[in-house]
Amino acid sequence: MTYVFFLIGLAGLFLGGELLVRGAVGVARRLDVPPLVIGLTIVGFGTSTPELLVALRAALEGVPALALGNVIGSNIANILLILGVAALIAPVPLRFGDLSRDFMVVIGATVIFWAMLGGGVVSRGEGVLLFLGLMAYLAACFRSAAGSAPPGPDKGPPPLLGKSLALAAAGLIAVVIGAGLLVDSASEIARSLGVSEAVIGLSIVAVGTSLPELATSVMAAMRGHPEISVGNILGSCVFNIFGIIGITAMVTPVPVDPRFAGLDMTLALASALTMFGFAVLPERVSRVGGLGLLTAYCGYMALLGPA
Repeated sequence: MTYVFFLIGLAGLFLGGELLVRGAVGVARRLDVPPLVIGLTIVGFGTSTPELLVALRAALEGVPALALGNVIGSNIANILLILGVAALIAPVPLRFGDLSRDFMVVIGATVIFWAMLGGGVVSRGEGVLLFLGLMAYLAACFRSAAGSAPPGPDKGPPPLLGKSLALAAAGLIAVVIGAGLLVDSASEIARSLGVSEAVIGLSIVAVGTSLPELATSVMAAMRGHPEISVGNILGSCVFNIFGIIGITAMVTPVPVDPRFAGLDMTLALASALTMFGFAVLPERVSRVGGLGLLTAYCGYMALLGPA
């Protein structure tokens, strides 16, 4: 039954995340928010709701390695897995001029987070600093969007505000239930198979809670709206560090497993720098580039051991 609950939890996260995104995008369209800002904020943060709930549950229940592994693993998956899959479907343009601020925030947040891990615990004070960073980033995003309102990513009139809010609420309920089932079952699986919770968080839970980002980015690529896909990836990476770790640490200090400061954070930073490199040089991720990202992710999964 543990595996059944795990699959139900994943399904709840995936379906709930989809409803949450649809509702949030509907609200954004009604308010005439530009598509890139939708991706960076509402979609990126909305699809990270599963990671937030999983991290909070894991930290409060005494499995902080699962919380940190989930965040670090999700950021790696966002770039190597999700961007790789989206680029295989259709080349993804990365206009550095439009995204320079967001790349700097992602890279800077990763470096700051890595430094905090070196202290052995992410304290409440550090959580406050991270959360303030999130607030500053949100303010910058919406300030840059002021006075700019290009058409939304979908054709036709925007949906009713009440309907969009109802979809978002239903999605949030589904991800709450899914997150609880996922943390419980993943911890049990880790113990029964002798695999550490750090590795479970970096792999199975990270991929599972990234399913909403994957679904959103794939659909955006298929519908010809790469700005939603790119914004979703960057916004999610920012929220994972500033929002999820910040909020979790404010609720309860998060002890750090020493393994995270090695290969895992190195790859998280390398992934962000690789995406930055694509934006600076070719200003796009081709299908070949997407295949390279996916290959790197498969290699990382192969390197994760049970310890």
